Amino acid sequence: MKKTEDKNIEKDYKYYLKEYGPYIITIILVILFKEFYFAPIMVNGDSMYDTLNDGDIMILDVVSLRHGDIKRFDIVVIDYEKKYLIKRVIGLPGEKVEYKDSKLYINGEYIEEPFLRSSIRTADYSITVPDDFYFVVGDNRINSNDSRFLGCFSLEKIKGKTSLTVFPFNRMGNKK
Repeated sequence: MKKTEDKNIEKDYKYYLKEYGPYIITIILVILFKEFYFAPIMVNGDSMYDTLNDGDIMILDVVSLRHGDIKRFDIVVIDYEKKYLIKRVIGLPGEKVEYKDSKLYINGEYIEEPFLRSSIRTADYSITVPDDFYFVVGDNRINSNDSRFLGCFSLEKIKGKTSLTVFPFNRMGNKK
């Protein structure tokens, strides 16, 4: 009788494994892929307007951070007090960032910001970015809670880069 029960348990186990195994494997793969490669992220607020709109859904690239591949003007996602902020990198580690008359200067050299509307005004500001930190701001400078108020962000707080909008479909594409 014991052998019959063992065979039934083995038969049930094989049935469940055959029936549900592919679903379990798929779920595990999706979770791993999302955690270590790419994940959807939603824009919350108007701090990146005109480039990004509230409610846009983008793809977060976490792979590029492993290679330390953050450049000036990249759009990044920051974990700030358990909320995600989407901002643009302006200052890199060790740089002196200055805004004078709404113009950006990095280490004393004027840098054009082609993604900004000409009507956007930025208050005069000056900071030297600490090593291993980044200075980030929103494109909508009037309505952005960013490094000017929150301070610079360490690489550990940056969750990834994003530039690909996937929804709504009429805004789909690469945003820079």
